Amino acid sequence: MKRCINLARLAEGHTAPNPMVGAVVVKDGQVMAEGYHRQYGGAHAEVDALSKLGNKAEGATLYVNLEPCSHFGKTPPCADLVVRSGIKKLIVGMTDPNPLVSGRGIEKCRQAGVEVVVGVLEEECRELNEVFVKNITQKKTFVALKTATTLDGKVATRTGSSKWITNEKSRAYVQKLRNKYDGILTSASTVLADNPALTCRMDGGRNPVRIILDKDGIVPIDYKVFEDNSTRVVVCQKSGLKKDYPSYVDVLECPVKDNHLDLKYVISQLYEMQIFSVMVEAGGILNGAFLKEGLVDKFYQFIAPKIIGDERAKSFVSGLDIEDVSNCIELVPKHLHFFDKDVIIEACVE
Repeated sequence: MKRCINLARLAEGHTAPNPMVGAVVVKDGQVMAEGYHRQYGGAHAEVDALSKLGNKAEGATLYVNLEPCSHFGKTPPCADLVVRSGIKKLIVGMTDPNPLVSGRGIEKCRQAGVEVVVGVLEEECRELNEVFVKNITQKKTFVALKTATTLDGKVATRTGSSKWITNEKSRAYVQKLRNKYDGILTSASTVLADNPALTCRMDGGRNPVRIILDKDGIVPIDYKVFEDNSTRVVVCQKSGLKKDYPSYVDVLECPVKDNHLDLKYVISQLYEMQIFSVMVEAGGILNGAFLKEGLVDKFYQFIAPKIIGDERAKSFVSGLDIEDVSNCIELVPKHLHFFDKDVIIEACVE
């Protein structure tokens, strides 16, 4: 099953709105074939693996991290192929949360005489497809928040100096994350301060949709974020602004709440625009607003062993105004990575 998960990750960033799926065919203790779902609209993992055997796997065991589909979509049902190919035993990581499947693929295989085991490395399989699970069960965009801080939680000195807090290996990992998520979301103030391109600089990576929260339309169109026309830019602003943008820029007019764009509305509209996952790369004010609205699903905190020690320095989150420790936002740590001296904490928000 771990091999299925690793195979599935090879297509990270390319399968949405579909899940990432890997499949391994085993017989007599030997791997006969393996495959994975490479991109949306392409062959599913089971098809990719079984086709290498001429769709004949009599008496073999099929491992797959997600239940085989049982409905006609862009491709025929994989459960039917599993049965026809002669698979004797099916090992499934997790049931498909898609209401169109939801156990039907498993039941179809069982009714045909295939022995089915469900729930192998289920937690790991669910985490692999956390974006898909959020999309399919809640019809909402998955939101991750990324910060890079000193040991005392600062993202910049009081003068705005921030390059570089984290090391080169940490910054390379950020590029992997940009490849993973459909969009990168930031504020107008961050764009004006840093003039970022918000592109993915990983070899073979894809550029995410760049999403700018610019209520008053103050970001000039000659900034780097508008330079690369190979990927969409979405500018979120209040209604009624008259500003000309290049053809590859989508303008999303949003309601204003407490003199700020309504973040819940923004996220709901991004889902309608088929932007199924976003990573927020912004300053403390916007980070705090996302947390306050309960919109953050995952948290990436890059921590460098450095101390600024100035209360006027910029913190990675602000505006929560929590007075009692019992009201703190609590995170559930999932992974801890070390890149030389830097530490990266991946956590989910409770």
